[in-house]
Amino acid sequence: MHADVVKSWFGEQFNNLHPLLQELHVGGGQLSGDVRISFGTGMAGLIGRRLAKKMRFPGPGTHQLRITISHDIDGLFWKRSFNNQTPVTSLFKAVGNIESGYWLESTGPLEMKLTVDVVDGGWYWRCLSVRFLGMPVPKWLMPHTDAYKTIADDLYRFHVEFSLPIIGPLVSYEGLLELEKPQ
Repeated sequence: MHADVVKSWFGEQFNNLHPLLQELHVGGGQLSGDVRISFGTGMAGLIGRRLAKKMRFPGPGTHQLRITISHDIDGLFWKRSFNNQTPVTSLFKAVGNIESGYWLESTGPLEMKLTVDVVDGGWYWRCLSVRFLGMPVPKWLMPHTDAYKTIADDLYRFHVEFSLPIIGPLVSYEGLLELEKPQ
């Protein structure tokens, strides 16, 4: 049953996701490819570099990204690794369904309450709230996150960007990833 956690959470809207996203999130898999990491300028760049360090992002430029998606009784696991470094693991626990629920993403001491908007077959995360070490963090203190995955020419386009009002983009990465064939 745990392999169906994504399908169950989306309900009928699961069919609105691109078939490759459906397959990936039901069966799991490993994606890899080049992504471009960039930082804002001035104060935004300084904050972006600090944020990137905490999230184990490498410096600006093109880097190899590998994402492994799997399921178990606890939820949906994402392991993200740049340049074959130690992966950062996020656990996503489904609560309710797309109509009235959310996902809880836990990465170390950070927990985000997220929902998903399905747009043109793509999966667009939307942050509802954030906790750090169990304490609520006012949303205005947290960087805005623009994160989505779509399909382009049978490849998985990933885009993640963090920004702050007034000062703009802090750090982002984007690229096309390919599903690795099982060995």
